[in-house]
Amino acid sequence: MRPFATCLAASFLASLVTTTVAQAEPCARPIEKAAFNVAGLKSELMVTAISCQAQEKYNNFVARFRSELVSEERALSSYFARTAGRHASQEHDDYITSLANSESQDGIKQGTLFCDQHMGLFDEVLALKDGKDLPTYAAGKEVAQPISLVDCPLPPAKKLKTAASK
Repeated sequence: MRPFATCLAASFLASLVTTTVAQAEPCARPIEKAAFNVAGLKSELMVTAISCQAQEKYNNFVARFRSELVSEERALSSYFARTAGRHASQEHDDYITSLANSESQDGIKQGTLFCDQHMGLFDEVLALKDGKDLPTYAAGKEVAQPISLVDCPLPPAKKLKTAASK
């Protein structure tokens, strides 16, 4: 029989390794990935509005898709709560700040071309049939994300009982 201290140390090390691996690559569920895509689009539109004096178009976007934006923000908060625990709020804030900074840097690099290349996004988004189309539209846009997302593995499929297995 192994001494208690050895078992305790082995157990502690195993939990550390598990925790470290889990924190190294948190996965994103499909609804969370959609939320990241919408957050990226929203940030791109916000930076475009500020850079190109298009605040009214941004306000129209927010007003039209308010309920979807709130829903996506909840999913984003859920991701950070699940992956960052008590640091969720700070991680969420850091993500939003990093997202806006990366969009702003893109605008600076593009210079005067930025507005020409990004103003059309407002027309595209506002032409969507309804808010349910927003996540799909956002997923199709190449928005610089300051975070790497790994897909969560799908849960194992449940085996159906057949007449032969009964």
